[in-house]
Amino acid sequence: MSKRIVEARKLVDPAKTYSVKEAVQLMKKAPAPKFDETIDLAFSFDVDPKQSDQLVRGTILLPHGTGRKTRVLVFAKGDAERAAKEAGAEFVGAEELFAKVGGGWMDFDAVVSTPDLMREVGKLGKVLGPRGLMPSPKSGTVTNDVGRAVSDLKKGKVEFKMDKQGDIHLGVGKLSFTPEALEENITVLLEAIWKAKPASAKGRYLKSAVVSSTMGPGFRLEASVGKKETE
Repeated sequence: MSKRIVEARKLVDPAKTYSVKEAVQLMKKAPAPKFDETIDLAFSFDVDPKQSDQLVRGTILLPHGTGRKTRVLVFAKGDAERAAKEAGAEFVGAEELFAKVGGGWMDFDAVVSTPDLMREVGKLGKVLGPRGLMPSPKSGTVTNDVGRAVSDLKKGKVEFKMDKQGDIHLGVGKLSFTPEALEENITVLLEAIWKAKPASAKGRYLKSAVVSSTMGPGFRLEASVGKKETE
C-alpha cells in the first residue's frame, strides 16, 4: 500500500457518517495522485432488484456538470438533424450511423433519437443495451426536441439506474471542482435518489451512500439529507 493511500485512509473514521460538507473537505485534504480524480457516489438499497416495481431509476441534471466531455450521437433526419447539430451533437444522421454502430463502432457516450427512427434503433439493442446507451422516453432521450436533449446531456444530465445487485454508482464531478460545486452536485443527487423511491419499497430503502474519489477512501454519508428535503 502506497504512502499516499495510507495517509488518505487516516482521514476516515469507519464508525462515523459524514455530512456532505465534511466529506468534500476531507476528500480535498487527502493526498491526491497526478490526475484529476472523479468523484463517485455509491448507493446500496433495501429493495428487491428482481421486482420491476421496486427498481430505482431516474435522470438528473447536475448543476455543475460531470466534469467530462459527453460525446452525443443523435439518430435524426431533416429539421431534427439540423437542431441536433446546432446543439453540439458530435454525430448526427440515420442510415449511415445505423450501419456504423451495428458494425461495432462505439466512440460516443450518449444516444438520442427521434421517435420515428426508434424502430431501426431498436435493432441495435444488442449493441447499445449492454452499455446502457439505448435511448428511452423515460430518460428523455427519445424525443422530437433533440436540440434540448443534446443541450441537457452536454450540461451534465445523467441517468441513474439500479444494477442487478441493487446498487447504483454514479460520477458527480471532479476533484478540481470547487467545494461548493461538489456539495451542490452531491446534494442534488441525494434528493433525486429519495424522490425516485418506489411506492412499493418498504423498510429502510436507502441502506448506505458512500462518496469517494477515484483513488481515495470512501466516506459514508448521512444519507437522510435528501430525504429531509423531499418529505
